[in-house]
This record gives sequence, structure tokens and C-alpha cells, in this order.
Amino acid sequence: MIVEKRLAHILLRMAHFDRRGARETTIAKVSHETLAEMVGTTRSRVCFFMKRFKNSGFIYYGPKGKLLRVRRALLAFCGQ
Repeated sequence: MIVEKRLAHILLRMAHFDRRGARETTIAKVSHETLAEMVGTTRSRVCFFMKRFKNSGFIYYGPKGKLLRVRRALLAFCGQ
């Protein structure tokens, strides 16, 4: 759970979310390997959590998978 929340915080920081603003923000897609290095875990764990975030509706991939959209609802997951 700690790694999952760390990943969520990193995605929110990359999307420049604060307590006000848009419902979702688009960021350039980052590789799972890069995210794993930032979080301090393995790529397979990041892949697992990203899939969970996607299935929960917190994130989704844009056309052709080149953009990553982060939804504001991820803030609630982090407890902010």
C-alpha cells in the first residue's frame, strides 16, 4: 500500500494537481521503468498498480497510448 500511494503522489505531482483546478490533466506518458526508479520499486509492481489505477478510473491513456490522463479522483485515493 505504501508503494501504491507513493506512485499516486508522483503521478499527481507530474500532473501538477493541487486542491483546486481541473478534473483531469494530461501528461506525457512515462515508462513504467522510469516510474519504478522514482518510486523505488520494480517495474512489474508499477505495472500492477497502474493497471489497478486504470481499472479504478483514476488514470487512462490517451490516443495511441502516448498521453496519460490523471484524474482528480486520485487525490481522494491518497487521502488528500
